[in-house]
Amino acid sequence: MKYIHIIKFLLTHDLTHLKECWLIELTSGKKISVYRVIKSYLKTRSPQKKYLFWWRLANEIYIHGNDKQKSVAKKIQSKLISKFGIDIMLGTKIGKNLSIAHPYSITINKNVIIGENFTIHQNVTIGISHEPTNIVIGDNVYIGANSVILGGRIKIGNNVKIGAMSFVNKDVPDNCTVYTQKTNTIIQ
Repeated sequence: MKYIHIIKFLLTHDLTHLKECWLIELTSGKKISVYRVIKSYLKTRSPQKKYLFWWRLANEIYIHGNDKQKSVAKKIQSKLISKFGIDIMLGTKIGKNLSIAHPYSITINKNVIIGENFTIHQNVTIGISHEPTNIVIGDNVYIGANSVILGGRIKIGNNVKIGAMSFVNKDVPDNCTVYTQKTNTIIQ
């Protein structure tokens, strides 16, 4: 039954953004068609590509679909969370060329807006679900493993690298590298 709602959605909506994302993220820039995307999806063993295929579809359905279609999108999302441990909330706006280097244990709040060419590693949290945040992340941003971006209104500029195990709670200008200094103390 859920496939009927997905097919109806695919046949009745403008899928330009979805196709552009799939073109870059799943087919390595080859000429796109629904057939080629599905063929690429079925052939891949990459958990990243499997996740991106279903999350992009569910997110597009959630944003533009009717109530029944949104219900199907939520079911897809629930399965993605249990399979991959990734909770990029439905309604999140993410530009083309999302790269999840190690697709496990990632949480992104739906009030986050992310630009194009975004790379994220495992165990990253952006925003908190019980607090209305408005975090805007620019284009060409890299976030290393175990990083956290929390707070009210935060703007991360373009061409920013956030190092592993960083905590960001304030604005970061364009063309910067951010890391949180850590020290180790060994007591014998």
